[in-house]
Amino acid sequence: SSGINAEYGVALVGTVAMYSLLNLMSVNGVSASITVSVLGYCMLPMCVLAATSAIFSLKGVLGVVLCAITVSWAAFASSKLFVSVLAMYDQQPLVGYPCALMYGVFAVLTVF
Repeated sequence: SSGINAEYGVALVGTVAMYSLLNLMSVNGVSASITVSVLGYCMLPMCVLAATSAIFSLKGVLGVVLCAITVSWAAFASSKLFVSVLAMYDQQPLVGYPCALMYGVFAVLTVF
Protein backbone atom coordinates (compact mmCIF):
# COMPACT_ATOMS: atom_id res chain seq x y z
CA SER A 1 0.00 0.00 0.00
CA SER A 2 2.73 2.50 0.92
CA GLY A 3 4.73 1.48 -2.17
CA ILE A 4 1.84 2.33 -4.45
CA ASN A 5 1.36 5.66 -2.66
CA ALA A 6 5.05 6.42 -3.20
CA GLU A 7 4.73 5.66 -6.91
CA TYR A 8 1.69 7.92 -7.25
CA GLY A 9 3.49 10.66 -5.32
CA VAL A 10 6.61 10.43 -7.49
CA ALA A 11 4.48 10.43 -10.64
CA LEU A 12 2.49 13.48 -9.51
CA VAL A 13 5.45 15.52 -8.31
CA GLY A 14 7.55 14.52 -11.33
CA THR A 15 4.82 15.42 -13.79
CA VAL A 16 4.15 18.80 -12.19
CA ALA A 17 7.88 19.54 -12.05
CA MET A 18 8.40 18.58 -15.71
CA TYR A 19 5.35 20.59 -16.76
CA SER A 20 6.70 23.65 -14.92
CA LEU A 21 10.23 23.18 -16.20
CA LEU A 22 9.16 22.73 -19.82
CA ASN A 23 6.94 25.80 -19.68
CA LEU A 24 9.84 27.84 -18.31
CA MET A 25 12.27 26.55 -20.96
CA SER A 26 10.13 26.70 -24.10
CA VAL A 27 8.83 29.66 -26.04
CA ASN A 28 5.37 28.26 -26.80
CA GLY A 29 4.79 26.21 -23.67
CA VAL A 30 3.34 22.73 -23.33
CA SER A 31 -0.01 21.49 -22.12
CA ALA A 32 -0.40 19.29 -19.08
CA SER A 33 -1.96 16.53 -21.18
CA ILE A 34 1.09 16.32 -23.46
CA THR A 35 3.40 16.21 -20.44
CA VAL A 36 1.42 13.39 -18.82
CA SER A 37 1.14 11.49 -22.11
CA VAL A 38 4.83 11.64 -22.96
CA LEU A 39 5.99 10.76 -19.45
CA GLY A 40 3.49 7.90 -19.26
CA TYR A 41 4.30 6.55 -22.72
CA CYS A 42 8.02 6.57 -21.99
CA MET A 43 7.36 4.66 -18.77
CA LEU A 44 7.10 1.47 -20.85
CA PRO A 45 10.77 0.50 -20.31
CA MET A 46 10.08 0.70 -16.55
CA CYS A 47 7.30 -1.85 -17.02
CA VAL A 48 9.80 -4.18 -18.71
CA LEU A 49 12.17 -3.64 -15.78
CA ALA A 50 9.39 -4.42 -13.30
CA ALA A 51 8.52 -7.61 -15.17
CA THR A 52 12.18 -8.59 -15.12
CA SER A 53 12.35 -7.95 -11.38
CA ALA A 54 9.50 -10.42 -10.90
CA ILE A 55 11.67 -13.13 -12.46
CA PHE A 56 15.23 -12.15 -11.43
CA SER A 57 16.64 -10.32 -8.43
CA LEU A 58 17.87 -6.88 -9.48
CA LYS A 59 19.99 -6.25 -6.39
CA GLY A 60 23.31 -7.23 -8.00
CA VAL A 61 25.39 -6.15 -10.96
CA LEU A 62 22.67 -7.31 -13.36
CA GLY A 63 20.20 -4.98 -11.65
CA VAL A 64 22.50 -1.99 -11.86
CA VAL A 65 23.16 -2.58 -15.56
CA LEU A 66 19.48 -3.15 -16.38
CA CYS A 67 18.42 -0.09 -14.38
CA ALA A 68 21.00 2.10 -16.13
CA ILE A 69 19.90 0.89 -19.55
CA THR A 70 16.21 1.30 -18.71
CA VAL A 71 16.56 4.78 -17.24
CA SER A 72 18.70 5.91 -20.18
CA TRP A 73 16.21 4.50 -22.67
CA ALA A 74 13.20 6.14 -20.99
CA ALA A 75 14.96 9.49 -20.50
CA PHE A 76 16.23 9.60 -24.08
CA ALA A 77 12.81 8.73 -25.51
CA SER A 78 10.92 11.26 -23.39
CA SER A 79 13.42 14.06 -23.93
CA LYS A 80 13.40 13.39 -27.68
CA LEU A 81 9.60 13.65 -27.77
CA PHE A 82 9.54 16.82 -25.66
CA VAL A 83 12.27 18.44 -27.74
CA SER A 84 10.54 17.64 -31.03
CA VAL A 85 7.14 18.85 -29.82
CA LEU A 86 8.50 22.08 -28.38
CA ALA A 87 11.15 22.74 -31.08
CA MET A 88 13.96 22.94 -28.51
CA TYR A 89 16.48 20.96 -30.54
CA ASP A 90 19.61 22.29 -28.86
CA GLN A 91 18.29 21.64 -25.35
CA GLN A 92 17.80 17.85 -25.31
CA PRO A 93 20.39 17.22 -22.54
CA LEU A 94 18.73 19.91 -20.42
CA VAL A 95 15.36 18.21 -20.83
CA GLY A 96 16.77 14.69 -20.54
CA TYR A 97 18.44 15.20 -17.17
CA PRO A 98 15.26 15.81 -15.12
CA CYS A 99 13.55 13.00 -17.06
CA ALA A 100 16.41 10.68 -16.07
CA LEU A 101 16.09 11.75 -12.44
CA MET A 102 12.38 10.96 -12.40
CA TYR A 103 12.76 7.61 -14.14
CA GLY A 104 15.70 6.83 -11.86
CA VAL A 105 13.45 7.17 -8.83
CA PHE A 106 11.01 4.74 -10.43
CA ALA A 107 13.90 2.33 -11.08
CA VAL A 108 14.92 2.49 -7.42
CA LEU A 109 11.32 1.84 -6.38
CA THR A 110 11.29 -1.17 -8.71
CA VAL A 111 14.49 -2.66 -7.29
CA PHE A 112 13.62 -2.16 -3.63
